[in-house]
Amino acid sequence: MPTTRELRDRIGSIDNTMKITNAMYLISSTKMRKAKAELAQTEPYFYTLQSMIARVMRHLPEEYTHPFLDSREGTAEGEGKVAIICVTADKGLAGAYNHNVIKETEELLKQYKNSRLFVVGEMGRSYFHTRRIPIDETFRYTAQNPTLHRARVITRKMLELFQNREIDELHIAYTRMKSSLEMESLGEQLLPLDKLHPVFVKVPITANYEAFNIFPSPDALMENVIPDYLNGYIYSALVESFCAEQHARMTAMDSANRNGNELKQKLRIQYNRVRQAQITQEITEIAAGAKAQRAAKAKKK
Repeated sequence: MPTTRELRDRIGSIDNTMKITNAMYLISSTKMRKAKAELAQTEPYFYTLQSMIARVMRHLPEEYTHPFLDSREGTAEGEGKVAIICVTADKGLAGAYNHNVIKETEELLKQYKNSRLFVVGEMGRSYFHTRRIPIDETFRYTAQNPTLHRARVITRKMLELFQNREIDELHIAYTRMKSSLEMESLGEQLLPLDKLHPVFVKVPITANYEAFNIFPSPDALMENVIPDYLNGYIYSALVESFCAEQHARMTAMDSANRNGNELKQKLRIQYNRVRQAQITQEITEIAAGAKAQRAAKAKKK
């Protein structure tokens, strides 16, 4: 049976921990609102660019080929060199957020034997380093502050590797916010563009009546539009992952607060019982002492 002092110390320790979890909950909620505002400002441009690429693909000549669109030899048999970008967080205490995206990345690594790994976030770097999985490059300070500049740095690096034929495909594993209450980890192929992707396959009713001229040439258009699309997608993935991380941390901290309150309630009940037992014992001892004194006085008389 713990003493009242031990129970008070445990209750005080839980109070101190809950101050930290409450602060982390408030900080995460503020960061998530900011990230959602940035994402809302970027999404119109990104989705417009995506729809424009879909229109371009519908009007390209049938026999048209381009390195950004055509699969290279050996990739279908799993012999190509594949780059995988894994977007994790810099910190933990976010539930299963990091675990899910790392699991998605490991599945991609198993699928593509000849792969090169690029990591965003300290949690991913620490995980793969501990398991001695080689990492080509870590993009530091990006997970906690996703910006267009940092996305351009990643895009420039990936395009350079792709154009130098050091990689044949580019994939990204990140966490997407399906709704304000639900998120999912997924892997997407960025290069070469998948012509059968639902975004590009979906054809509007007015597609046959579109007046569309490509100037000066399809090659020039692809060289300018695809890098912007790739940069927008990577930036969107970084911001969505950041939103998902803050949402997961808010959920984890809220759960920790509820568990802390339940544990404090149980400890307070236990503390009151121990304290009541001590008081009862003291009263019993006082009564027994008084009775013994009265008995001793009666004998003297």
